[in-house]
Amino acid sequence: MASPRISIVAPVFNEEETLPEFYRRVQAVMEGLGESWELVLVDDGSADGSFAICRDLHQQDSRVRVVRLARNFGHQIAITAGMDHARGDAVVTIDSDLQDPPEVIPELVARWREGYHIVYGVRSEREGETWFKLFTARLFYRLIAALTDIRIPMEAGDFRLLDRRVVEEMRRMREHRRFIRGMTCWVGYRQIGVPYHRHARFAGQTKYPFRKMLRLALDAITGFSDLPLRLAWTFGAILLVLGVLLGLILLILRLTGQAPLAGQGVVLTVALILSGTQLLFLGVMGEYLARIYDEVRNRPLYVVWEILE
Repeated sequence: MASPRISIVAPVFNEEETLPEFYRRVQAVMEGLGESWELVLVDDGSADGSFAICRDLHQQDSRVRVVRLARNFGHQIAITAGMDHARGDAVVTIDSDLQDPPEVIPELVARWREGYHIVYGVRSEREGETWFKLFTARLFYRLIAALTDIRIPMEAGDFRLLDRRVVEEMRRMREHRRFIRGMTCWVGYRQIGVPYHRHARFAGQTKYPFRKMLRLALDAITGFSDLPLRLAWTFGAILLVLGVLLGLILLILRLTGQAPLAGQGVVLTVALILSGTQLLFLGVMGEYLARIYDEVRNRPLYVVWEILE
């Protein structure tokens, strides 16, 4: 069978309510595009009827391929599994919850035809999200920009098109704690953004609560920057200097007969500051050690239960 021109990779986790509509809209868009295509659905250990719907779609349309993972490995790993199995000259990654509209795909493809290797969607508007979600999202992007060497455009998510040469480079990068949008920026090549209106979820609940966003931020920072480790050294030096200065001041006050800083409150405050700072940076070093431990074990990124193709 000839390889399709365009592959659409969509992670699926408990999306039984959205999958039929998602497929319908993708099919309508791709039929109008006039290119050969395939839809790679990655069932990331769904606990509802998502896989059954994926199987039905595959039986109805041979262009729908299904990669079923043995358990829930997470959104970034599911995208990776989809890219590993995609065969197209260009690969579009898009969530199946319909927040990112499939109708934008022709614009991504048009920029790709102009010679761009990475075309990322930029969310100009975000419907159905709370002020807290919007605030933390903006904070996330600013934090990544401040602490890492990569420059991720504001409001750019995982909805993007990757040229085949970019996909092949991504397949060589097998780190376990993955941050896909950072990795695609890191590889370079010609990149451009396409603004679009992000909709509220078609149905169901968000799969990216604050806890997962925090985990993603930690993976992004520890995966692309050693600045937190250098900050630990800097803070240690500052505290050492402050400690020496405080000791000298207390000594001078004692020698001159003036009332020195003393008391359990002062001692306890200093002890809490020092111990809290130490534990904080021990935690930072622990994050880096955990990444090293994950890589040293050399386990596969995911386990495939079955493939329908």
